Amino acid sequence: MILVDTSVWSLFLRRDGAEGAHIRRLHFALQSGEEIFTTGLILQELLQGFSGPKNRSVIIDFFRDLPLIAPSRGDHLEAAELRNKARRGGIQVATIDALIAQLAIRHRLLLLTNDTDFLHLSKITNLKIWRPD
Repeated sequence: MILVDTSVWSLFLRRDGAEGAHIRRLHFALQSGEEIFTTGLILQELLQGFSGPKNRSVIIDFFRDLPLIAPSRGDHLEAAELRNKARRGGIQVATIDALIAQLAIRHRLLLLTNDTDFLHLSKITNLKIWRPD
């Protein structure tokens, strides 16, 4: 079970046919029927990053069948603590990234990302990051 971050979805949905280990891992998950989760934050970031009604429709249609995780009040509280802990350790983490990390931790999902902020977070939390062999 994986949670795919905006950074990987963005590469996957680009027209230039981006490749790389993270994209291959996502292709494998899609082809094998592995459970892929998302959250409204990731969907929103994607919709904000791609322009045009055609792109919007493609993204909405693609995400329609993915299980959507909604953050609870507790997730927001834990994400704030996670971000504060990171900051005390000299690690800067965006608010949205802290919440995505918290969702992955709470739901015990492997996070598929190529954003190094999450790699830093995985060193001080229980966040599990997929890494290429």
